[in-house]
Amino acid sequence: MGNWIINNGLTAFILVVWMGINIFLFVWFYFFYDLGPQFFYTRHLLGSALAWARAPAAVLNFNCMLILLPVCRNLLSLIRGSLMCCGRTMRKQLDKNLSFHKLVAYMIALMTAVHMIAHLLNVEWYNNSRQGVYDKLSIALSNLEDTDNTTYLNPIRTTDIDPQQIPTYFVFTTIAGLTGVIITLALILIITSSMEVIRRSYFEVFWYTHHLFIIFFIGLVIHGVGGIVRRQVTTDPPHNFTFCKDRTDDWGRIPECPVPQFKGGPAQTWYWVIGPMILYVCERLVRFIRYMQRVTYRKIVMRPSKVLELQLMKKGFKMEVGQYVFLNCPAISQLEWHPFTMTSAPEEDFLSVHIRSAGDWTDKLIDIMQKLPEGAQGPKMGVDGPFGTASEDVFDYEVSMLVGAGIGVTPFASILKSIWYKFKDSNPKLRTRKIYFYWLCRETHAFEWFADLLQVLEKEMEERGMGDFLTYKLYLTGWDQSTAQHVRVRFDQDTDAVTGLKQKTNYGRPIWDKEFEQVRKENPTSVVGTFLCGPEALAKVLEKKCAKYSDVDPRKTKFYFNKENF
Repeated sequence: MGNWIINNGLTAFILVVWMGINIFLFVWFYFFYDLGPQFFYTRHLLGSALAWARAPAAVLNFNCMLILLPVCRNLLSLIRGSLMCCGRTMRKQLDKNLSFHKLVAYMIALMTAVHMIAHLLNVEWYNNSRQGVYDKLSIALSNLEDTDNTTYLNPIRTTDIDPQQIPTYFVFTTIAGLTGVIITLALILIITSSMEVIRRSYFEVFWYTHHLFIIFFIGLVIHGVGGIVRRQVTTDPPHNFTFCKDRTDDWGRIPECPVPQFKGGPAQTWYWVIGPMILYVCERLVRFIRYMQRVTYRKIVMRPSKVLELQLMKKGFKMEVGQYVFLNCPAISQLEWHPFTMTSAPEEDFLSVHIRSAGDWTDKLIDIMQKLPEGAQGPKMGVDGPFGTASEDVFDYEVSMLVGAGIGVTPFASILKSIWYKFKDSNPKLRTRKIYFYWLCRETHAFEWFADLLQVLEKEMEERGMGDFLTYKLYLTGWDQSTAQHVRVRFDQDTDAVTGLKQKTNYGRPIWDKEFEQVRKENPTSVVGTFLCGPEALAKVLEKKCAKYSDVDPRKTKFYFNKENF
């Protein structure tokens, strides 16, 4: 439990606070509408469905205020930079921005469903009251009209069409009904297109439907303008509903029972969302300014396994290790932006990314680059960023474990390059004294991407007598008969048959218990940062190992888990 608190305590606290606010808002507004005297007559028409509609609306306002903040990337980078003086645990929360964004979206979906079902019942009961199905009081309240001396309570005013069609007519002819339908449809499309299988296989569908959030927020702000839910207002003399509810025939005839007056509540959603909306507009404005800045190509290289390396130059561009950028290629799509971790180091005067064929957009980009004449500049490229990630904190730890799966090695290429430059320049600020690097690949060609970098580092460490600084292990998780035969023939050579490195390639997957035990044994009093850029399944395994092998004694080894999120 102590180890779990070390790695997840602050995250759990934030989630408890968030859930606590949601529960408080729901309960508070539920009882406000269920017990409030100003809604006595409204409750008589609608029953408990009134409170069940309004309580989720309050929770929706709160979460719609939050939903845009985790995707304001420039804002998060600004906050992350301002928190550099704070603890790494605080900065780690910013790396979970997309997880929180999804959690808030789930709450919005749940509250929308409850709100919608309750209001569908409300419309049905409003209609039944209008048709005289219920008691005398319901009929009297529904017959109140907007005149000089009276105001209506029942928003259904139409009586000259088929009663069965009135609810549908009401939904599609009122501001609240029509905007409710539009924002619900937009929300359904946004959520369904965000499913993992669609986002991975049809990113364009996810990207375009996600921009329905513009329609969603416009509809959300307008939704409450109609004032459908009405409350009783104070009159002179006052209307005492306790005394007058059974004397509808005397309304307006005796001083004790003037005709009750009602009004709709003001639209409140815009109070909640106007701030985040302005922040998001500023965010998009910054992205547009960055898009307009000129980007030139330094080098275009096709790597094995359909991996494209782009070396780009942009005036005034500065980065930190492990950061990522968003790329836009107007020749493919004017609107699509895709995230890529930079493989260049901060010490270099250019930025580089490695792009693996993983969908329509990447396939089209690779195809364009392959058709370019030798030495030609590529198509116009927009670069937005850089943006911070967990890997920025790698040099804050005495010992770091870097785990990359396939193309997930990219942030660690930046880190390893930066280490090489720091050693080359004898940088005294380098706090890290030991790095363990694990790279898992399915095919041998993938190792060619950065084998040359590892060879340079291997040589550099040996020359400086620091061969123990970097321990790296390469794992080939898939191979065929020809690979096995090639390895068998060259097994006794000094260098590896697959990579040409002195460190031999391992076949299969790491035994993580063994690896963590070794790291703990070699670093008995260190704080170890474990960094992953890879699949969620591997993240769960490593997170459990970090908790398992951390010691409760603060003087002994502790493992902190960090994962890249895009």
